Amino acid sequence: MATYAFKALDFSGISQVGELEADNKQVVAAQLRSKGLVVVDIEEQKPTDVGDLLERFKRVKATELTVATRQLSTMISSGMSLLRSLYVLEDQAENDKLRDTLIAVRKDVEAGISLSDALAKHPKVFNELYVSMVRAGETGGVLEATLLRVADQLEKDDALRRQVRGAMVYPALISSFAFLVLLALITFLVPVFEKVFKDFGGELPTMTKFTVALSHAVTGRWYLFILGGIGFVFAFRYWKRSERGRLQWDSFKLRMPMKLGTLIQKIALARFSRTFSALVSAGVPMLQAIQITGRTSGNKVIENSMDAVLASVKKGGTIAQPMREEPRAFPAMVVHMVAVGEESGSLDKMLAKVADFYEDQVAAAIKALMSLLEPILIIAVGAIVGFIVIAMYLPMFQVYDQIK
Repeated sequence: MATYAFKALDFSGISQVGELEADNKQVVAAQLRSKGLVVVDIEEQKPTDVGDLLERFKRVKATELTVATRQLSTMISSGMSLLRSLYVLEDQAENDKLRDTLIAVRKDVEAGISLSDALAKHPKVFNELYVSMVRAGETGGVLEATLLRVADQLEKDDALRRQVRGAMVYPALISSFAFLVLLALITFLVPVFEKVFKDFGGELPTMTKFTVALSHAVTGRWYLFILGGIGFVFAFRYWKRSERGRLQWDSFKLRMPMKLGTLIQKIALARFSRTFSALVSAGVPMLQAIQITGRTSGNKVIENSMDAVLASVKKGGTIAQPMREEPRAFPAMVVHMVAVGEESGSLDKMLAKVADFYEDQVAAAIKALMSLLEPILIIAVGAIVGFIVIAMYLPMFQVYDQIK
């Protein structure tokens, strides 16, 4: 027996809420209907324990969700009912969080809730794009075809994400190595040389004074660096989550030097075009598609630009015109492709071509950036080590000059 919280309406339209103990949601729904109530929502009440707290940190990988979506599409297109397909999926799921989510979705569908509404209850697994495309597929009676589009979208988005993460591995490793080398030299090497300097006497060079002071700060007040780092991270995240901070940060990212800003813009445009194309081709209403595309673009500058597009479309205007007024977010090629798509009635195909183009551009830009970053990072590591070594040996050179 489990406890279920319910919301229902009586014949006069007054809302009724409460809890019932039953074996499943179907029994609760039957009990409420027998009392003359119209069921609005039924949720199982789970006790909070350590397992529930740990469950919050579990994630469903994009590849797992993509495979499950393709399997669901295949089973529905082969003639299996939606409920039976969900039963099969939950049995095959290896990820515990995905299995629990599919079980909850299947129970909601059994209780008479639509698939899209059942998915919408789990935003951490099924995002707004996923739910909107499924809802459009249900409305148009082409759920299996829409699920295939969703799987394709997930695959493309995951491929772009893995491409970017893969490019970050090498710089992250080199930067971590440089930091560890610097920390080891300051913590262990500098104190040894400092004892020698005291025996020499005399005035130390500026570079050596700076290095010794840094060593004292790291070894004697290391906790201040840790607290300062934690404080900086929290302050930065708080600022970035604010409306103003997010806009400033996203604007700065588009202007970053060494072609990093250009790369970030191409990544955002590839995601924007792919998402917009998927929503339009799935039959999602245009106004809703514009809203979702703006919120899922990953860049506040593009999101604000899509607000202008939304206002234009509501007034009967075009999509391309307000995009043309935002050259910082949308290059001329994107605007022209969108304009041609609107005029020819093939906006989704044009956007798909734009996405393909920018995904190829991202791959080329990452290769070019890596070829530029490799020597820069190596020089930076050498400069750090060289600075400390020179700072340690300068006093010795001075003593040698005095002896001569």
